[in-house]
Amino acid sequence: MFSEPWEAQAFTLVIGLYEKGSFTWAEWAEVLSNTIHADDGCTAYYELWLTALETIVMQKALADKNEILIRKTEWQAALMATPHGQPIELQNAHKS
Repeated sequence: MFSEPWEAQAFTLVIGLYEKGSFTWAEWAEVLSNTIHADDGCTAYYELWLTALETIVMQKALADKNEILIRKTEWQAALMATPHGQPIELQNAHKS
């Protein structure tokens, strides 16, 4: 079902936020559907899923665009600090 671990994590984030009551399933379906329909057909499904997740998180004021950008930057730094074949962990972003 998932090609990469991050896809499962993005899926789990959506389910967790839904179960917490952050949004309804109908709201999620609408945002995901709009994201898919706005795409040119070249973007992988879970990349669209992640875009929709970012969109609904901002719509519901769970995080703003700056907070999302900061977290993306931290994950990129963690990726660059992680040896090949090892799990990428956010804490690696802060290693010197």
